[in-house]
Amino acid sequence: MTDMADLPVQLPEAPRSAAAARARFFNSGNAFNIKLPPVRPSGFPEVLASASAPEASTGLYACDQSAALGCSFPATTPLMLARYARIRAGEALTVELAATGVIVHALRGRGDTTDFTWSAGDIFLLPGGQPVRFQALEDTLLWVVTDEPLLALEGARPTPGTPLPVHYPATEIERQLAILGTTTRKDATSGMAVIFSSEGLEEARNITPLLTLSLNTLPPHGEQRAHWHNSAAITLVLQGEACHSMIAGEPVPWQAGATLVTPPGDPHSHHNAGPVQARFLIVQDGGLHYHARTMDFTFLE
Repeated sequence: MTDMADLPVQLPEAPRSAAAARARFFNSGNAFNIKLPPVRPSGFPEVLASASAPEASTGLYACDQSAALGCSFPATTPLMLARYARIRAGEALTVELAATGVIVHALRGRGDTTDFTWSAGDIFLLPGGQPVRFQALEDTLLWVVTDEPLLALEGARPTPGTPLPVHYPATEIERQLAILGTTTRKDATSGMAVIFSSEGLEEARNITPLLTLSLNTLPPHGEQRAHWHNSAAITLVLQGEACHSMIAGEPVPWQAGATLVTPPGDPHSHHNAGPVQARFLIVQDGGLHYHARTMDFTFLE
């Protein structure tokens, strides 16, 4: 007798319409044993090198590992996509991204959008689903993260004009870090980090309904102890010397400007063996997991 788990997908016997012919049937033995490629703890040094090369042209440079993930659309993790945007001095880049929102960090340069002028160290949030124009007043390198893979998976379209633009200038970010430097924290607190939100998402404490954004720090010769969570994370290394992460038991060295991936559920920790404060910007699909009550952040030591 055939085991239920070994049955192939079942088709309707005598469908009376095209709609009925589209039906497919699985069972409790074979419906939940899907094997998907794992999320890799990848870095993208070649993408950073291409985007930051002196001869690089104005455009987007994707940190895309969709082939390894088995996705039919560009993706850095199953639900997020990171890119570098290189804009040469005096040039402009206009993009229209099918995303709920567009998170941007200015690694270098200076320029403007429709609503404000930005410079190196600034972070800003722009609406998805409509043209966004970046005008570079000097040679510029931006880091851009969206939830485009989620919308592509669902075949969904973003609502143009949302969210409203939000600007986090570097001077204000430094002020927020200074405030944290005057405080104490409990053992259960996950390091010293600034979490970015907006007027419309203050209660949820996210930067978009799906994504969370934090600027994490490590003191000289400090570390963030091992932990895990169900959200995937994309990390931009901002500064630090002799820093690395341990992800699932493997060391991952840091490089300034590099994009790193922490797979969901993998144990990981961050280490600063150098003499200066380390800083790293982290985008997670945490808003989704907080809403679903599945975040499950846990220290492992």
